[in-house]
Amino acid sequence: MPSSCKDIRAALAECLQSSDCVLVQRNKPSDCMREPLVDTLPTRCLQLKKGYGECRRGMLDMRKRFRGNQPIAVSKELEGEKGGQLYGGKPAVGDIMGKTDGREDEREE
Repeated sequence: MPSSCKDIRAALAECLQSSDCVLVQRNKPSDCMREPLVDTLPTRCLQLKKGYGECRRGMLDMRKRFRGNQPIAVSKELEGEKGGQLYGGKPAVGDIMGKTDGREDEREE
């Protein structure tokens, strides 16, 4: 299996192994993923199941095959790092330029 889905697959397997469906009710993880028992899974496992399905679907999607699936890691902005791309109205220069209030012409006179 390509490495793009390995992380989410491992997280899903760990979530299933620690769920009540496997630990308490003694069902197989594959049985817990199917319809009668899927309602007993925690929300995190259901989210991981949906994400894993989208990751697998992205491997077959011709629009995504060139660039590959997006990584599952947390984005750099949430970790506090500033990216180099400009988007969403961010200024190109940042804090280098001084702030203005729009009345520079009045001050010069």
